[in-house]
Amino acid sequence: MIQECVTLAVFVPFMLFFLGEKWRWDLLWAFFCLLGAVFFIFRPDRA
Repeated sequence: MIQECVTLAVFVPFMLFFLGEKWRWDLLWAFFCLLGAVFFIFRPDRA
């Protein structure tokens, strides 16, 4: 899961600045969903 977040954090700016893609809000929401998944997988209170 952490790898997916790092991939989005690297690929989205590359896509925006070097490939000239337009910003879409669903990219931000997808990033937040992955951050939520990382939180729930690695939370300390999990038994």
